Amino acid sequence: MIETLVWIALGLGAVGVYLSWTAGRLDRLHSRMDAARAALDAQLVRRASVVLEVATSGVLDPASSLVLYESAHAARQAEEEHREVAESELSQALRAVFADADQVEVLKAAPGGAEATEELAAAVRRVPMARRFHNDAVRAARALRRHRKVRWFRLAGHAPFPLAFEMDDEPPADLAERPV
Repeated sequence: MIETLVWIALGLGAVGVYLSWTAGRLDRLHSRMDAARAALDAQLVRRASVVLEVATSGVLDPASSLVLYESAHAARQAEEEHREVAESELSQALRAVFADADQVEVLKAAPGGAEATEELAAAVRRVPMARRFHNDAVRAARALRRHRKVRWFRLAGHAPFPLAFEMDDEPPADLAERPV
């Protein structure tokens, strides 16, 4: 009888350790996801700031400057539920303005334009990487949260279900090819 109770206690202890380990793993995934989201937000703000600087520099034609300024301002001011759309519109505006390689050369030829071009190119290249890291963290957290043991024992607590950040983040071809 005592031997059976010892084995049951050992089995329950092993299950408890396993569930604790799983809960810790889930917590680490949520932390990784939060850090990746913060990095994505920083890159999106950086891109919008650089675009605002370029738009207000006076180097581009007035129509292009206005399109970039309005898109970047809308992206910076967008509320969380509309942010994906606003950031996608900024990407589309960048592709529209810099679709012609001559526009990039005009920006580069202006005083201080080489630095602005490099900074803009770096900003538009970093956004897709940051979004990919965030969505990978979300995917891993979702996969673990779908396991039965996580649902049955409520190991995720009250944390909201992770959502990916889906946006059009394709950079303009002429900016994406420039070295940082």
